[in-house]
Amino acid sequence: MRRRQLLQTLAITAAATAVPGAQGARAAQVTPDDLLVANLRDALLTPHRTATGSPSALTAAFAHAKRAFQACRYEQLANDLPLLIARGTTLAESGKPTDCALLAEILTLTARMLVKVDRTDLGLLAADRARQSAEGAADPIVPAEAARNLSVLTRKAGWHDRAAEIALSAADDPRLRGDDPTLRAQRGLLIMSAAYTAAKSKDRSGMDDLTAHAQSLASGLGKGVQLKHGTGFGTWMIESHRISGHNACGDPYQALHVARHLDPRALPTIERRSRYYTDIATSWAMAGNRTKCLNALLAAERQAPEETHARPAIHRLVRGLLASGPATRELQELAARCGVT
Repeated sequence: MRRRQLLQTLAITAAATAVPGAQGARAAQVTPDDLLVANLRDALLTPHRTATGSPSALTAAFAHAKRAFQACRYEQLANDLPLLIARGTTLAESGKPTDCALLAEILTLTARMLVKVDRTDLGLLAADRARQSAEGAADPIVPAEAARNLSVLTRKAGWHDRAAEIALSAADDPRLRGDDPTLRAQRGLLIMSAAYTAAKSKDRSGMDDLTAHAQSLASGLGKGVQLKHGTGFGTWMIESHRISGHNACGDPYQALHVARHLDPRALPTIERRSRYYTDIATSWAMAGNRTKCLNALLAAERQAPEETHARPAIHRLVRGLLASGPATRELQELAARCGVT
């Protein structure tokens, strides 16, 4: 026990000192994102057996973690996810499809969290393990969502062709065929992931074609479908992806045009609304409007303070504002809360 406590302390210390810009307030204490990375690294690289409790109890604990992700509660996830990984790994040794599916879902949520904090290395590890575990699941949504997140991490690693292949191959899985709304929604998510990959490759026509395909799947779904893994799909999701896609293609004004027609109150979770405002901040930064960029960042912070203070993508925007002109009091205070100097 003392050895494990020592190793965890060393891991947390290393994470705190490795974060770029970890000075001032962030250097003085371990922040939720530092703790999250350290704990997930420990859980993924040094797995250990633990009592699982009943499958129903683990399922309920995982549902609690999904709600924490949707609400951007990083500190809670730093404590909950590592234990879920350990309990899920032990449970999945049974080989039962439901147990394998639960572990795959836990690892997929872990991968999504690591995307947020720009830890592509650990994220790829979690996503690959999720895909392996999902092979034993009976529900086709589970391997499809594992593939989608693996595609996201592969894109972040810069392997765009491979990322698109992973997403589109998963969308072509015969098990996702049919008019069942959940199957259509999962196909749509995979195709939108491929569309964003095209945008990151500056392939506008590819982005437009894939987005149109996703839109055809969204038609008839009304206000959209909320899938059990916590991600929804509908017209609102397509429009949200279009904002990100236009930014990636270097067209912030088109991104802002799309954003003006998307009411953030229609977005189903805090996590999605925070992403909306962060994308708008990115657009305004690209357009050179520092005031509107800052206002969008403050709106994101009001939605999800833990996420705003933790995400490296937001830190980069704040640094850009500090470097590009006079720092207002609001900007200085935001930078201090984010630990950016």
